[in-house]
Amino acid sequence: MRAFALPDLGEGLTESELVAWRVSVGDRIELNQIVADVETAKAVVELPSPFAGVITALHAEPGQTVEVGAPLFSCETGEGAPAGGAGDGGADASGSAGPEADAQPEPKREPTLVGYGAAADRGPRRRRRVPPPGGATPAAGSDGGEASAASPATAVASPASGPSRRGDRPRSTPPVRRLARELGVDLDAVDGTGERGLITRDDVERTANALQPSAAAAARPAAGERPAETRIPIRGVRKHTAAAMVRSAFTAPHVTEFLTVDVTATMELLRGLREDRAFAGHRITPLAVVAKAVCLAAARTPEVNARWDEEAQEIVQFAGVNLGIAAATDRGLVVPVIPGAERMTLVELADAIAALAETARAGRTSPAELSGGTMSITNIGVFGIDAGTPILNPGEAAILATGQVRRLPWEHRGEIALREVMTLSLSFDHRLVDGEQGSRFLGDVGRLLREPGFALTM
Repeated sequence: MRAFALPDLGEGLTESELVAWRVSVGDRIELNQIVADVETAKAVVELPSPFAGVITALHAEPGQTVEVGAPLFSCETGEGAPAGGAGDGGADASGSAGPEADAQPEPKREPTLVGYGAAADRGPRRRRRVPPPGGATPAAGSDGGEASAASPATAVASPASGPSRRGDRPRSTPPVRRLARELGVDLDAVDGTGERGLITRDDVERTANALQPSAAAAARPAAGERPAETRIPIRGVRKHTAAAMVRSAFTAPHVTEFLTVDVTATMELLRGLREDRAFAGHRITPLAVVAKAVCLAAARTPEVNARWDEEAQEIVQFAGVNLGIAAATDRGLVVPVIPGAERMTLVELADAIAALAETARAGRTSPAELSGGTMSITNIGVFGIDAGTPILNPGEAAILATGQVRRLPWEHRGEIALREVMTLSLSFDHRLVDGEQGSRFLGDVGRLLREPGFALTM
């Protein structure tokens, strides 16, 4: 019997939120089969199993935050179980550990597709038990105490010992917990009638109705009326983004410059590409042209494609551009990275942007795809916004915000004409980038958008 602990996903994180199980108790799984989706501080990750066997217990519920190293599930693998002994500890018929129990092997980290499991705990462990065959299914996260002498399987996982117990987190789903907050119900006082003691909506509403009428009426919003306040847990991508933005804002001295550009020529170029059969199947957008312009301009002003190494007291300038593209998702803002963007053609950049946006919206961006950026672009124009003051991603020297393209009266060849106009907002780290360098970079990007043919000279 083996327990799979939540691994370190290679980000130095201490916890993840369980989004969904792909398996159930009793399922037979294969090596590297995806068993769960977990949300780190950056993305939703598919978690594979490092061994094959039969699932005997799930130790967490969807929506629950799990610490790295804590058990996620238990699995009967059939590997190395001593005859007549308990699953993983060699317990004898009396439930006590055998003579080999104290001679534990050196802790070993279990390899997985996404990282390495936490090293085994060498300290004393309390054995857990499961009900005899035909009994209740083990409950996630509960602890049954010392093992009994019922059967060799009694040292596996813990059963539900009642609907919910004071001191343990009551078993419920996020919508039910939200309802309980709205109705002012303490889940510790609710008896769960669902499967394995799960607290249901009916359980919460029944408890609310049992409260004093005045208290229940005060806690429950009237029909069609929104509650006075809604509390949303800060976790996952939102938690990471908040910490990163605070760290960036109070570490790097930000400077933001603005440039409004006549992009009529760029928009005419894009319309021509869309009508050209050679580019059928490629969605080339203004953002792709901006990305190409950023890469070309960064080659002329390498100071913007750099980072500040505080420990070494050095400025590190990068030879290539790993371009981050900010993407709004249901879980919050993420910035997937296009590595080697400076080597890509306009069409390749357009395809890469479309692919990463689709992956990000689906919540399938891997942690590796969110790391290693050297500078970023955020497209606020899609929300009808003209300009802003974007905050740098930690470790980057520059971020460019692109506003919406608007048709405005504009000076053109000595006359006033209706032209397509965009505002660019460049924030940069003034420790690395002087005003002259930031202005030169922003001016180059603007000129490329105003006169796309200028790219042939760079």
